[in-house]
Amino acid sequence: MSTPDQPILQRPDRDRPWLMRTYSGHSTAKASNALYRTNLERGQTGLSIAFDLPTQTGYDADEALRAAKSAVLAFPISHLGDMEALFDQIPIEKMNTSMTINATAAWLFALYIALADKRGVDRGVLSGTIQNDIVKEYLSRGTYIFPPGPSLKLTTDSVVFSVAEVPKVEPDQRVPLSPAGSRRDAGAGNRLLAFQRDPDSR
Repeated sequence: MSTPDQPILQRPDRDRPWLMRTYSGHSTAKASNALYRTNLERGQTGLSIAFDLPTQTGYDADEALRAAKSAVLAFPISHLGDMEALFDQIPIEKMNTSMTINATAAWLFALYIALADKRGVDRGVLSGTIQNDIVKEYLSRGTYIFPPGPSLKLTTDSVVFSVAEVPKVEPDQRVPLSPAGSRRDAGAGNRLLAFQRDPDSR
């Protein structure tokens, strides 16, 4: 029922604008910071961080084995100082930050949280995603570091930590602990569940 001063159909509140993030980054953390700040000034509403391949596989920037691949297509992050340079003058408490990272997701996520702690930012206001999809590395890309058992433990520990400490950060930007969509379409399907639960897959 409605009254004369109450319309039958009320206009719903408008949805928030879509989150706009560009997967980007190049050469160095400092150069990428300049790119991010420019994009944010032009209307981008979040950040999607592109780490170089050696960072994705756990090599420091000064490691000789990584020299040929360092800063190719993206940029290296080796320590908290790099993370500080990456987010210089960017208010991470207001950002929605996506990190496309799997094998070293726990470490890069820890550096992001350490930056928040150093700035005095409440962990509870941080928001974003970490890809944290190590199964994809076994099924497709091959950029894993540890055997499946320990790798999955790091992945699930990140989920547990996020829920308890950083509740606005999604600890897996896809369906939780599932292979990336393209790999699922290629036939990975729900066999992943058996892979995850099989104690012999370590």
